[in-house]
Amino acid sequence: MIGRLLNRVRVAGLALGLVVAGLWPTAVQAGYYQWDAVTLQVVTGASCGNGTPYRFFVNRAWRAKDTVVVLEGGGACWDQASCEGTGPLSASNPEGIDTDYMRSSSNAAFGLITPFISRLNVLERVRTQGWNMVYLPNCTGDAHTGNQVQVYDDARPNTPRVQHHRGQANLRAAAAWIGASLRTRELLITGFSAGAVGATAGYPILRDAIAPSGKSTLLADSGPLFSAPRRADPAAYPSLPLHQRIRDVWGLDAPEGLLATSLNALPGFNNDDLGSLPGALALRYPQDRFAYMSFIRDETFSAFSYAKFDPYALAAVDESSRLPLLLASWERDLSRWVDSMQPYGNVSWHLPYFRNFAGSHCLSVVDFSGTGIEEVGLGSIQPFIDNALDRGEPLRHVETDRLSDLVRPLGDGLRRLLGVLRLFGLDA
Repeated sequence: MIGRLLNRVRVAGLALGLVVAGLWPTAVQAGYYQWDAVTLQVVTGASCGNGTPYRFFVNRAWRAKDTVVVLEGGGACWDQASCEGTGPLSASNPEGIDTDYMRSSSNAAFGLITPFISRLNVLERVRTQGWNMVYLPNCTGDAHTGNQVQVYDDARPNTPRVQHHRGQANLRAAAAWIGASLRTRELLITGFSAGAVGATAGYPILRDAIAPSGKSTLLADSGPLFSAPRRADPAAYPSLPLHQRIRDVWGLDAPEGLLATSLNALPGFNNDDLGSLPGALALRYPQDRFAYMSFIRDETFSAFSYAKFDPYALAAVDESSRLPLLLASWERDLSRWVDSMQPYGNVSWHLPYFRNFAGSHCLSVVDFSGTGIEEVGLGSIQPFIDNALDRGEPLRHVETDRLSDLVRPLGDGLRRLLGVLRLFGLDA
């Protein structure tokens, strides 16, 4: 998903670093204002997809009492090729996480992939830039939710891929460490793309272990969990084939899987429909705020959701004939998703139409330009974020203008990034 763009950036070596040169924070004191790696012990069950140790990263601020936890996006897998990192929607970091991950042209983009973890970002200011920051990389191919080891040999039977779908174990162990190590007053849990899926599905794990003394907020960017009842008609519920597949290979329904150990305890959660989770979270944590964002014309997550499952999309001869089919299914799912969240007073959503960047996928990466809904007076997602953190009357907007966004200019950060990508013969 968003990893497709960042993989291209990595081909250019330090391309993204050139875009944001001068923004990397300098360590003021050992252990503060720098990214420190935390390597989880094998005994926790944590690991990356290839079985190597799982690492996450912490950036402490002096005397900070608030914490932001960011779950990385970047693809998922359920076959050999995608688990090995082959293909545009494949798993990120198939060979694991290095200790210098936040200081390299990784998916984290030198720690500048999102303003939520960039302290000296001249492009966007968000209040979490003064908080303690935790960044959870994506390296298991299961959107931070899996609990199963799979052997994939469909591409090369003689050299199979042993894939450790251990996202849930990683999340639990990281949550326990954060809860024990960072005294947290206010908590923001956020993620983009596959990270938004993980932030939503893993919210009870993180929130309960960290146990903030004050407010807790979820901000999920472009990883919606759509309704897909297990015995429904896939023609009416386009996400059903994907849900069936990941429930099986990621071990979501296993005795130690995410549903049995966490989600089934939520009031209102329907085990037969993963799309019931947003409402169940709202009921379980009535004082918390749940804020969801997505583009209506998301060409990337729609491909991830349907391209390998929809028979008409599979039969399409080219992208120009496939894309309208994917977007039609996406809009059906989006409409039902919004309707399902209407009854809950602590849920908000922000759905602009389009941004000409990364397949119109993810609103909170690099900068916030092109993320507004101008017809209701919102120039970007900044007021939406502030509203969620401040507990204002929930903002609930779906853009109806489908023309203006197509010609709306991008902000400085995205324009510079696109310029560098073109310089290296790449595109977004």
